[in-house]
Amino acid sequence: MTNTLQLALGPITYFWPREQVFAFYERAAAWPVEIVYLGETVCAKRRALRPDDWLELAGRLEAAGKQVVLSTLALIEAESELMVLRRISSNGRFPVEANDMAAVQFLKGRPFVGGPGLNVYNARSLHLLAQQGLTRWVPPVELSGASLAAILADKPAGVATEVFAYGRLPLAYSARCFTARAHNLPKDDCRFRCQDYPDGLELATDDGRTFLAFNGIQTQSAQTYNLLAELPALMHMGVEVLRLSPQSQHMEQVVAAFDRARREPDSVTDLAPLMPTGPCDGYWHGSVGLAAVAQG
Repeated sequence: MTNTLQLALGPITYFWPREQVFAFYERAAAWPVEIVYLGETVCAKRRALRPDDWLELAGRLEAAGKQVVLSTLALIEAESELMVLRRISSNGRFPVEANDMAAVQFLKGRPFVGGPGLNVYNARSLHLLAQQGLTRWVPPVELSGASLAAILADKPAGVATEVFAYGRLPLAYSARCFTARAHNLPKDDCRFRCQDYPDGLELATDDGRTFLAFNGIQTQSAQTYNLLAELPALMHMGVEVLRLSPQSQHMEQVVAAFDRARREPDSVTDLAPLMPTGPCDGYWHGSVGLAAVAQG
């Protein structure tokens, strides 16, 4: 296995303090990832970092040899959010990840990455987006490996594929804030309670089984999606980039495990001890999402 598969550090989906975010990326500058996504993708109320702060971080990471991509919100709800989106889209220096069709409109005619929030489920959609400027796409996280292979057989030339390979799965977005609701707070006076949960607020069934995590307006899987064992299959089907979604602890070890596996085919580390709750990979295998079909 050659070292042609790139690793991407996805955007931080949680609301971490400004100092924690800067410290995280200071460490990440030395990690073996080629691509780093920066920006707020979940909630526009999270303003611990201003656009200029993200651009400052982008400059630092670019100087460290990383390809930096600026990510956009997955749910646009107000004119003020469109104004920020316009600024990001027209930054003129760094490529942008579109997670909403509004971003696609702003980026039309310029190269951009299509994030998982675009929900692209077929090759025809890929061809249409490629005409708008799409150069790389991230399939929806619930897409199976077999479905992805069928799409890649007819994908447009010049469009790379990036697969979400590690992290709590982004399942849904809502105009409501579930974290605020859990604390009997209205969304407009949420008091930023999501900052109390650096990896999301876990939700359990009546029998005590943890199966979801609330992250503000985003619903995630409680289990951590892990495709480390699928690297040979991913490379065989032509996937160029793997996305690793940040978590508050042990991220350096996670990155190291994926880096080692792409260089040494027989090196598959058990990542379960590094996860907040435990592994899942059911969607990839066409099964229920929280299933752990192949653990490695």
